[in-house]
Amino acid sequence: VQLVQSGGGLVQYGGSLTLSCAASGRISYSNAAMAWFRQAPGQERTFVAAITWRAGSTYYADSVKGRFTISKDNTEATVYLQMNSLKPEDTSVYYCASIAATTSQTIRDPRTYSDWGQGTQVTVSS
Repeated sequence: VQLVQSGGGLVQYGGSLTLSCAASGRISYSNAAMAWFRQAPGQERTFVAAITWRAGSTYYADSVKGRFTISKDNTEATVYLQMNSLKPEDTSVYYCASIAATTSQTIRDPRTYSDWGQGTQVTVSS
């Protein structure tokens, strides 16, 4: 699966941004999921949000719950991350990722994802 990201940029504290991730190739919709992770300089890549293709079940990191919304468009094979009420601590490079089969126990683990987008910078100024 090939993933192409768009969106991101510079926004002020409290602002909003939307990230997109378009998938192409052999997508298995049965147990597959897409997720967003982020990585700040010198830090590990951490889970942000995920969504399953078939059921549309969503998962969020506690730090973004209530502010970020992940959604999908199956016909376009695209996943979105709507980010509201952005804070300086949200500043990171954001990556989308794809996994062919996952469970609720593994969906937050970046080591289980096989395909990654190119990353996009999100910077929130205070």
